[in-house]
Amino acid sequence: MDAKLLNPFVDATLYVLETMAFTKAHAGEPYEKNNQSAQGDVSGVLGLMGHQSGTISVSFSEQCILRIVSNMLGEECHEMDGEITDAVGEITNMIAGQARAKLDEIGIFLKAAIPTVVLGKRHAISHVTNHCVMAVPFRTANGDFTIEVCFDR
Repeated sequence: MDAKLLNPFVDATLYVLETMAFTKAHAGEPYEKNNQSAQGDVSGVLGLMGHQSGTISVSFSEQCILRIVSNMLGEECHEMDGEITDAVGEITNMIAGQARAKLDEIGIFLKAAIPTVVLGKRHAISHVTNHCVMAVPFRTANGDFTIEVCFDR
C-alpha cells in the first residue's frame, strides 16, 4: 500500500488519541496482515468509499481502551460495556474523519460509513478486499492497539 494512503491514518490516530483522550501513543512498524484475527478485545470497523473503496479498523486491548475512555470521560471505567463500545465507534469515526481531511488535501476524496463495533476476545475482522491489509501497531503507557487499513486499489 502506498504510504500516502496509510500515513494519514497513522497521523490521525496519534492526533485523536492525544487531543481527545490525553493519551500519548507510539506507532510501530507497519506490516501486511494475512489473517482475520483482531489484535485486540474490541474493534471499530468503518467502510470508506469514493476515489478509493476500503475499510479502516481500530482494535484495542481491554486495558488500553478502559484507560482511554476513562481519560475521555474524566472518570474511571472498569468494565467493557456500552459506554466503551460507543467510545470505540466514536474514536474510529474521529480517526477516519481526520485522515479523510488529510487525504482531501492530496485529491483523494472519501466518504465514510457508520462504524461497527465488535467486542470480544479473539474476534475476527473481515476486510472485504482482494488487496493487502496494512496493520500498524501502537503502544501506550496503558496497553496496545492496532489500526488496519485497506483499499481495493
